[in-house]
Amino acid sequence: MSQGKEIQLSDHFSFGRLLRFTAPTITMMVFLSIYGVVDGLMVSNFVGKTPFAALNIIWPYVAILSAFGFMFSTGGSALVAKLLGEQKKAKAQSVFTMLLIAAAATGFILGIFGLLTMRKMAILMGAEGELVELCCIYARILMLTLPVYLLQIFFQAFMVTAERPKLGLWITVAAGITNMVLDVVFIGVFRWGLVGAALATALGEAVGAFGPLIYFLTQEHNTNAPLRLVKPSIDLSSLWQTASNGLSELVMNLSLSLVSMLYTRQLLTKVGENGVIAYGEIMYFAFAFMAVFIGFGMGSAPAISYHFGAGNKQELHSLVTKSIVIVTSCGILISLLAQIMASPLSKILVGYDEELFNYATRAFRIYALCYLFCGLNCAASAFFTALNNGPVSALISLLRTIVLEAGCVIVIPMLFGIEAIWCSVTVAEVITTIVSIFLFFKLKPKYGY
Repeated sequence: MSQGKEIQLSDHFSFGRLLRFTAPTITMMVFLSIYGVVDGLMVSNFVGKTPFAALNIIWPYVAILSAFGFMFSTGGSALVAKLLGEQKKAKAQSVFTMLLIAAAATGFILGIFGLLTMRKMAILMGAEGELVELCCIYARILMLTLPVYLLQIFFQAFMVTAERPKLGLWITVAAGITNMVLDVVFIGVFRWGLVGAALATALGEAVGAFGPLIYFLTQEHNTNAPLRLVKPSIDLSSLWQTASNGLSELVMNLSLSLVSMLYTRQLLTKVGENGVIAYGEIMYFAFAFMAVFIGFGMGSAPAISYHFGAGNKQELHSLVTKSIVIVTSCGILISLLAQIMASPLSKILVGYDEELFNYATRAFRIYALCYLFCGLNCAASAFFTALNNGPVSALISLLRTIVLEAGCVIVIPMLFGIEAIWCSVTVAEVITTIVSIFLFFKLKPKYGY
C-alpha cells in the first residue's frame, strides 16, 4: 500500500494500521461528545440551573427515539461490509441505499411520536411546573429535526464502510464547530436560551447529515467506489438482518437512556436539582470518555465484518487480539485521567456553586471507576455485531444496562443510601466483563477467531 493511500478493509491490520484506521472514528465520536458539553456549558452558565436541569431531564427521551439510528448504522454497516467481503458489491450498494431511505422514514415517524408524547414524558420523569415547559421548549425543536439526526448517526458508521473515515471525521468536525459557534451566538449573544441551544444542535446535525449525503450523491457514476447510491430495491431479508445485527446497539442506546431516566428520577426525588445537574455533568464527560471505546468499536467493525465475510480467520484472530489489548490499555488510562480531571471538569460546568461543585466532583470520581471495565464490554458487543450475531451482542448490552445497571440503581441506594448510586455502573460493568470473557471463549470455535 502506498504512503498516503486510504486504508482498505481488505488490508492486513497491524497495531499501527488498526489505530490509524480507527483514529478518525474515535476522534469523530470524541468530538461529538465535546460539542455536547458546550451545549451544557452554555445553558448552565448563561441560562441557569433550572433550564440546565430541564435539558438533562428530557434529553434521555430524545436519545431513546434516536436509538433506532444506531440500529440502522451499526447493523447495516456490518451487513454491507460482510457483503463487500463476499464480493457482492452490487447488492451491498442496493442494501445501503434502501437502509438510508428506511432510516430517514423512521426518523420522521418517531419525530411525530415524540412531539405528541414529550410533555407526558417530562411529567413521568418527575418534572413539575416550569420544568415541564422548559423540557418541551427544548425537545420540540429536536423532535422536528429527528430525521436529520438519524441520518447523521447513520452516516457515522457508513463513512468507515465506504473507506472514507477521514472525510467522515472532517464532516463531524464541521458539524461540531457549527453547533458550538451557534451555541455562543444564539445563547451568549442573542440570549435565546433553550431555544437557541436546540437550534444550534439541530443545525449542527444538518451539517453532519447532509455532508455525507452530498458525498454519496457525487459518487453516483464512480464504479470504483465501495459504496454509492443506486436504485434501491425492497429487500425484507436484508432489512431483518440489519435489525438483528443492530439489535445490540438499539438495546444499548435504549437501555442507557432508560437508565438515565431512572437515575434522573431517583436523584430528583431524593437529592433535588443538584443531583440531576451532577448526573448531567457526569454524563456529558462520560460520553467523551466512552466515545473512545464506541469510536474504536465503530471503526474496527467494518474490517472485522469484511474479513468474516471473506473467511479470513487468521486476520480475524489478529483483529480480536489487537482490539482487546487496545481497549484494555485505554480503559486504564481513561480511568486515571478521569480521576485527575474530576475537579477541573466539574469547575467548568458548575464552578459557580460551591456545594454543587463539591458534590459533583465526589460523584464523578466514584463513577469513573467504571471505565476500567466498560471498554472490553463495548468492544465485545461491537465485535459480535460485526460478526452479524446481533442476539449475542444484544445480550451483552442488555445485561450491562437494563438488567444490571438499572437493577443496581434501584437496589444499591435502598441498601447503602443514595450516595452509593454512583457505584451502580461499576458493579454492572464488572459482572458484564465476566460474561463477555465467557462468551469470547464459548463462541471461539464457531467463528475461528
